[in-house]
Amino acid sequence: MTEEGLSPYSWSNGPHDIYSAHTHGYNKIIYVVRGSIAFGLPELGQQLTLKAGDRLDLPAGTVHDAVVGSQGVVCLEAYKG
Repeated sequence: MTEEGLSPYSWSNGPHDIYSAHTHGYNKIIYVVRGSIAFGLPELGQQLTLKAGDRLDLPAGTVHDAVVGSQGVVCLEAYKG
């Protein structure tokens, strides 16, 4: 992420934490360091489960929700434009 000129920060959640559907006004990049998290993309009819080493680029305005896996999750996150 730093090679891309981004300034990532770390966050974590406990097992089975839930984020209801929402959007952001910026491009969001998430990289899973440990554990897992499943992102729902309801407008696209998709669900993506991210594990350690996976990255998700969410364009601004993308409706998404999330459920943290059974072991919790630690992520790096950055905003782009």
